[in-house]
Amino acid sequence: IKKGDRVLFYHSRIKPMAVVGTATVVKDGYPDHEQFDSKAKYFDPKSDPDNPRWFLVDVKFGRKLKRVIALSELREYHEGPLEGLTLLRRGNRLSIMPVEKRHFDFILGLE
Repeated sequence: IKKGDRVLFYHSRIKPMAVVGTATVVKDGYPDHEQFDSKAKYFDPKSDPDNPRWFLVDVKFGRKLKRVIALSELREYHEGPLEGLTLLRRGNRLSIMPVEKRHFDFILGLE
């Protein structure tokens, strides 16, 4: 996760789950300090300071999409233009995941 990377903002806590906007990374990803703090809500005893498991990323709002693009709509393209998109893999629960430029552009084209 690097400064300048473009982001699709995806809401996983709304119904339907959907891409709702864009943002830009304003600071390179960095380890989440709470993973090492045994008193913190997000403490992870398996995380090692030399090889952190959890990262934070700072983003700047880009824009709200003209319409929300639901996960169910994205799934319609899983064997075509969105083949290989990490979000469409079963059981995927990543908070941050890579999106290839071709996928990014296709999704925005659905607006």
